[in-house]
Amino acid sequence: MAQKHNDQVLSMKRLGVDKANARIVAVTAIAAFLSIFFLVGSYTLIGQLRYQNRVISAKKTAVNQLKTNIGARDSLVKSYNSFASATQNFIGGSSSGGGPQDGSNPVLVLDALPSTYDFPALTTTLEKLASDQHVTIDDIEGSDDSAAQSAPAVGNPQPVEMPFVLKVSGDYNSILNTVNAFDRSIRPIQFTKLVLTGATSDSGTPTVSAEMDGSSYYQAAKTLNIKKKVVQ
Repeated sequence: MAQKHNDQVLSMKRLGVDKANARIVAVTAIAAFLSIFFLVGSYTLIGQLRYQNRVISAKKTAVNQLKTNIGARDSLVKSYNSFASATQNFIGGSSSGGGPQDGSNPVLVLDALPSTYDFPALTTTLEKLASDQHVTIDDIEGSDDSAAQSAPAVGNPQPVEMPFVLKVSGDYNSILNTVNAFDRSIRPIQFTKLVLTGATSDSGTPTVSAEMDGSSYYQAAKTLNIKKKVVQ
C-alpha cells in the first residue's frame, strides 16, 4: 500500500511539472509571437513614417516652387501690361496709329518673330513692304513648308529660316528705297543675293529690275512641361 501511495504522489508531481512546463512553453510562445508582431509592426510603421516624411518634404518643395512661380507670374503680368499699354512703341511709332512704324508693342513683337510657320503671311509682308515703295512686284517665290513645320516644338526652340525670292522693278530710287525698307523692317529679313538689271522702256524711261534672295524667320513658342513626380 505504501508503495502504491508513493507512486501516486510521484505521478501527481510529474503531472504538475508537465503542466508547469506546458504553461511556460505557452507563455514563451505567446511572448515570442508578440515580440515578432511588435517588431514587424514597428518596422512597417517606421517605413510608413519615413515615406510620409518624404512626401511632406516633396510637397513643401513643390509649394515653395509654386509660390516662386506665382510671384514671377505676377511680375511678368505687370511688366507685360506696362509694355502693352505704352502709347509709343519700342520703334518710335504710335501704338494706335496705322503707319509703317505704328502698332502696339505685342503686335510688333509677334510680327517680328512669329511663333507659327505661316508662309502666306510672309509673302503678304513682303508685298506690303515693296508696295509702299511704289515698285512693281513681278514675282514672289518660295517653298511653303507648313507640313514639315507643323510638328510641336520640344526643348528650347530655335529660329527657323524661311527662304524666299522677291522680284521687283521700278526706277533706281524706288529700288533703293525698297532695300532700305526691308532693312528697317521689324521682321528680321536677311538678303543673301541681290541682282540688279537695268533697261529702258519703250518710252525711253530707265527702269531697274531687282531679284532679291533672302530669308525671314519664325520661332516656335516654348511650351510648359509640367511633370508628375512619384515619391518612392
